[in-house]
Amino acid sequence: MAKVSAFLAPGLEEVECLAVVDVLRRAGVCVDLVSISEDRCVTGSHGICIVADTLLGETDFEDTDCLFLPGGMPGTENLYACGPVCALLRRFAAEGKRIAAICAAPSVPGRLGLLEGRRATCYPGREAQLQGAEATGEGVVTDGPFTTARGLGFAIDLGLELAALLVSPEKAQAVKAAIQHPDCAN
Repeated sequence: MAKVSAFLAPGLEEVECLAVVDVLRRAGVCVDLVSISEDRCVTGSHGICIVADTLLGETDFEDTDCLFLPGGMPGTENLYACGPVCALLRRFAAEGKRIAAICAAPSVPGRLGLLEGRRATCYPGREAQLQGAEATGEGVVTDGPFTTARGLGFAIDLGLELAALLVSPEKAQAVKAAIQHPDCAN
């Protein structure tokens, strides 16, 4: 079973995180919500508390297949300021393991130079922080081990893309139909 670690930073965009997590869990992916703070209750940018499964310092990422960075402000800046998260991103990139980010969060691997020479997308106005990447403006982009999404409106599509990559295209299509995604409407 594929495993994803979703990082919860204070000030994250709650729906970007939870929509992706929901779709992945429906596809049978094991998703751990990992707080980067010392508190399991992480308050997002809209005042909603999300309870993490674990704390960053308690988590072993050896069996993790994908790191997921939700956007939001100041959540994205809190992710970038977290040394252990940046170290994990560098390690996963070096190992060719999947990294996913949405909205402003692609700027984290972007500012670390990890998207150099890749196609990526992000929230409009953040393109300069995708250092060395071709900013496409598309809704969801996968280039090698990196999957990025433009913003909240593409959270479900990001979850479906990750489900296709981590489980199978058929499973992603089944989830898409079950959740009444507009692309499956009769």
